[in-house]
Amino acid sequence: MSIRDFIDDTARSVAFLSRVPMPQRHFIGYDGRLSRAVRAFPLAGVLIVLPAAALAALLSAFHAPPALLAISTLALQVLVTGALHEDGLSDSADGIGGGRDRDSALAIMKDSRAGSYGVVALILSFGLRAAAIAALAAVLTPSGLGMALLAVAAASRTAMVWHWSLLPPARRDGVAASVGEPENSATLFALASGIGISALLLLPHGTVASFALASAAAVLAVLLFNRIALRKIGGHTGDTIGATQQLAEMSVLFSLALAL
Repeated sequence: MSIRDFIDDTARSVAFLSRVPMPQRHFIGYDGRLSRAVRAFPLAGVLIVLPAAALAALLSAFHAPPALLAISTLALQVLVTGALHEDGLSDSADGIGGGRDRDSALAIMKDSRAGSYGVVALILSFGLRAAAIAALAAVLTPSGLGMALLAVAAASRTAMVWHWSLLPPARRDGVAASVGEPENSATLFALASGIGISALLLLPHGTVASFALASAAAVLAVLLFNRIALRKIGGHTGDTIGATQQLAEMSVLFSLALAL
């Protein structure tokens, strides 16, 4: 693996996972496939969430009310990602929750309109994450809070790759299928680097027990959601990949708020 190739993969991953513009030199001769680029998802997650983590640390340093800090942090995070993952969660909840069978579930997920399942999922996601961030802000130093949010970002993007690699595509003409399946070596690299980055960022400000609990929560969230997605729609889609990020983020933040 060359450093230049990894930098290109990181830029491509950031561009895919957010609205952050990347220099065009990273896309010369690029065919749009992410089979190898997914190895950079954990690092891309850190870069994408860096502005929100910095804001959280700054607000914490100025003793902002925890609720205001949490909502402001999530708002900036959503602006940077363009609500990409939240959209996946909403569509997945509508399709899996409201679909009578596989075909109807996939049709609902492709519909841009939001249904009751999707709205409820978003309310729960924002509410749980905001409450967890507010709880962390009350017990961590400003730098510790920022590092914890970056660790969560790496872990949740790692979960996306794992979900993507474990399930077959539910449809052959979807976004996930069009950008290719993760290579085995890229998946292994993403898992190893995601765990390593999360540990490096979190352990200086937390405990081994909190890291273990957060890791177990993320693994459980992915495995349970994989089972549901496989049973309801037969595999993954771009929406379920985004939903996995949200579920992992919620699970890790929730566990950290309990453990720290």
